[in-house]
Amino acid sequence: MVETLEPSKQPAIFFDRDGVLNIDKGYVFRSSDFIWIEGAKEAIKLANDNGFKTFVVTNQSGIARGFYTLEDMQALHDWMQQELALIGARIDRFYYCPYHEVGDVEAYVIQNHPDRKPNPGMLVRAINDFQIDPEESLLIGDKSSDIEAAELVGVEPILFKGGDLFKILRDWLLVRGILQE
Repeated sequence: MVETLEPSKQPAIFFDRDGVLNIDKGYVFRSSDFIWIEGAKEAIKLANDNGFKTFVVTNQSGIARGFYTLEDMQALHDWMQQELALIGARIDRFYYCPYHEVGDVEAYVIQNHPDRKPNPGMLVRAINDFQIDPEESLLIGDKSSDIEAAELVGVEPILFKGGDLFKILRDWLLVRGILQE
């Protein structure tokens, strides 16, 4: 008789994008407009180095509104990965919601899409796609909708109000005993 083992679950850090990883200037989709938040790249590397899967979960209503395209957003995410690679860091996957209840691009105008935060669809997909343990995971977001989405799936949220993102994540890891001083 061959025994099959359940795949082990792993922890993750979920980052909102605009306002957490970059300064939110409103509908950022060009690398020339993207300014990293202090400590953001280093926070991602810290998560990578400590065995956490790293995800971006971002509402991107600018696509539904016709301000930029899916390809524009993907180009920005590719650029972010290149910037992170320079310090040995990476995002394991970008999850995004281009849908919104109002917009000029009909294909993306949808009421209450399950992926649009505060709905937890993007987190649910990441949890399922990567065998994530929600109870050992963290979401850092800057809006109440981020916090609500995390709470709906049992992921601990931190409301980011600015500052050094690396220090915030380091402190969380220290409190949980994952890092030693």
